[in-house]
Amino acid sequence: QVQLVESGGGLVQPGGSLRLSCAASGIIFSIYHMSWYRQAPGKQRELVAAITRGGSTNYVDSVKGRFTISRDNAQNTVSLQMNSLKPEDTAVYYCNARSAFDGSRNYWGQGTQVTISS
Repeated sequence: QVQLVESGGGLVQPGGSLRLSCAASGIIFSIYHMSWYRQAPGKQRELVAAITRGGSTNYVDSVKGRFTISRDNAQNTVSLQMNSLKPEDTAVYYCNARSAFDGSRNYWGQGTQVTISS
């Protein structure tokens, strides 16, 4: 059974930081591309950051320079370090795992709420 369990969300003031983590089980983590998505109320889910099985990263323009995605293949985890947070970063953040060899193997976590407010 595949599980992606996110943690680390919460309420922080603008300018603050949070670190999200996603623990994966039931998959061969090293062959999966890992991503973080977010969905704000009334908006579509959007890709925030991704890291390939090889470690290449990409980010949506709005978070470049503020967010950093990383992975630990030994611990089967992917993290998202979020700095200089803005109110517009408020959303539910979802972890995604997609196999590099079979696109149909695509899994989601349950999401973690991030709220940026003073």
